[in-house]
Formats: sequence, C-alpha cells, structure tokens
Amino acid sequence: MSRTLWWIAPLALAGMASALSAAQAGQSSPNANGEQKANAGANAQQDRSSRSPDEALFVEKCAMCHRRMGMGTALLARRMDPALAQLEARNDLTVDYVKTVARQGMGNMPPVRRGELSDAQLDRIAAYLAKAKP
Repeated sequence: MSRTLWWIAPLALAGMASALSAAQAGQSSPNANGEQKANAGANAQQDRSSRSPDEALFVEKCAMCHRRMGMGTALLARRMDPALAQLEARNDLTVDYVKTVARQGMGNMPPVRRGELSDAQLDRIAAYLAKAKP
C-alpha cells in the first residue's frame, strides 16, 4: 500500500500544479480584442486613455482615496450630501480651497506634504478639480 502512495503522490502533485498553472493562465489570457482581462470597475475608473494629464495626476496621487469607492469619498459622504463627496463631479471647488485643504488637511484627511506632492503638482490637481463640470 505504501509503495502505491509513492507513485500516486507525485502524480497528484503534478496534476494540482498543472491545474493551478492553467487557472493562472486563464486569468491573464487575452480576450478577443487582445486586451488583458481585468477588473472592469477599476478600469472604468482608473485606466481611461482619454484622460487629461491633470486627471492622470489626480488619479496617481489622489484617486486611491478620492474616487468612487475611496475612503475619502466615503468619509465625505457621511459629513455632507453624498453627491458632493465625489470631488471630480463638483463644480463649487476653487483652486485656493483645494490647495488649502490638501496642505492643511481637514477632518480625517491628513495634510499632504511637499515631499509627497510638489506645489506644481498640487496646482495642476487643484485646477483640474476647480474646473466647471457639466
């Protein structure tokens, strides 16, 4: 009996490794358009090829907290009208307000230091958020 297990165990291990490899290949295999399959929700929010350089900077530096499912958006929704919690959708933000809140912090948001975000980068993000939205 134990000799049989010595033959079966390596075969079972090889089968599991093969199945795992096939499953991983299936997750990263290209779809019909040759694009990688990915989380559609994340792609819709984070990977838009038509975004402006300022929006791309906002996504890089701020979106982890201030996009739809971010902690900053959720915390703002508790304090104010949930429609106003989505910063990119607002049309009442001014450049000075965005810069002041970013540098000084507000509520649960800590101040953003110049080592994390330069003044020039903050100027671009503030201008992006302050522009009037349709």
